[in-house]
Amino acid sequence: VQLQASGGGLVQPRESLRLSCAASGSIFSIDAMSWYRQAPGKQRELVAAITSGGRTNYVDSVKGRFTISGDNAKNMVHLQMNSLKPEDTAVYYCNANVRQRLLAPTIGYWGQGTQVTVSS
Repeated sequence: VQLQASGGGLVQPRESLRLSCAASGSIFSIDAMSWYRQAPGKQRELVAAITSGGRTNYVDSVKGRFTISGDNAKNMVHLQMNSLKPEDTAVYYCNANVRQRLLAPTIGYWGQGTQVTVSS
């Protein structure tokens, strides 16, 4: 299973970015997809997650600014990031909990990371 993330870049404060992640390979179903981020010198943290049923959760610091959405048919997840702040600067990683056959346990896979830099 491979996860390909895209959409990072350099933006100014209060601007927007949209991250996308596509999962491919041996996939029977995906229970949930999520975005994590890791800033220099800090631990990786969960930013937002969405289940196959559409339930979402966010870290408090991005609530009201970020929106996660999923496309189950395409095994994709998106993260719309609005009103970006310098403290959002980090490498963003997508994660997918993949089931490779019916009733099999899920396995977590990671994308390669995409850099988001918010700076004036």
